Amino acid sequence: MSESLNNIISKGSPLGAEGPLWEVFIRSKQGLDHKHVGSLHATDSKMAIENARDVYTRRMEGVSIWVVESKNIHASNPDDASSMYEPANDKVYRHPTFYELPDELKHM
Repeated sequence: MSESLNNIISKGSPLGAEGPLWEVFIRSKQGLDHKHVGSLHATDSKMAIENARDVYTRRMEGVSIWVVESKNIHASNPDDASSMYEPANDKVYRHPTFYELPDELKHM
């Protein structure tokens, strides 16, 4: 392999390393929110969207695709859920469960 080809491959082009991991979210035709559908490797966001389209919307399921580089997602630890959400239990006004919604109201 030539030295220039080795340089291209080592810099993460499609010919070489897989690239960073991307999380893929698709909004379906019937849905209002994006749902996580999987992960893939790509060298940049444009390639990640194109690959996500090819892999996750083969049957025209989606109307919108989001991709987020996995390293940019930060999550809470499920083991800490009780201490994380405990303060919300004291604020019942934040949970409007006592309201009656009209039947015409959709997606609430």
